[in-house]
Amino acid sequence: MNAFPDAPFGPADSLELETVPLAVIRHDGIRIADLQDAFDRGYGAIGALFADGTLIPTGPALAIYRGDPMGVFDLELGFPVQAAPSAAIAAPDGARIVASTLPDGAAVATTVFGSYEGLGAGWAGLVERAAEAALRPRGIWIEVYVSDPDTVPSELRTDLLMPVE
Repeated sequence: MNAFPDAPFGPADSLELETVPLAVIRHDGIRIADLQDAFDRGYGAIGALFADGTLIPTGPALAIYRGDPMGVFDLELGFPVQAAPSAAIAAPDGARIVASTLPDGAAVATTVFGSYEGLGAGWAGLVERAAEAALRPRGIWIEVYVSDPDTVPSELRTDLLMPVE
């Protein structure tokens, strides 16, 4: 199954994630309070590289959280791209855009419609349903922002992907 489907995921669809090249900005050791600034600066810096043709996007924006998303965690903000950068690219604001990949392997997924404020409840439900199926998270949490950020909040679509053991 493609990691970036046209149709939304059900409450806990199972899928096999494929390695996909990404261009990302990494943030090590951040907290939820740091997210707004990281998101605002990060996507704009990568978007500028799309505008000048340095990178070619192949899917929607995403965020990959590694560790405890309620505590201190590492974050990659970026996009799937035709070819990941072969060397770090310096953005005007000092950010570094680097190569990464979407983690591969078994995962469960769900889709959240509406404001980003509903993502916490979406994650809680996905984790609960995975536990009921005896699936354990690998400590990687992926949000795929399918809708354009200018979409009316009530019409936003975000896919939540949780790699499992």
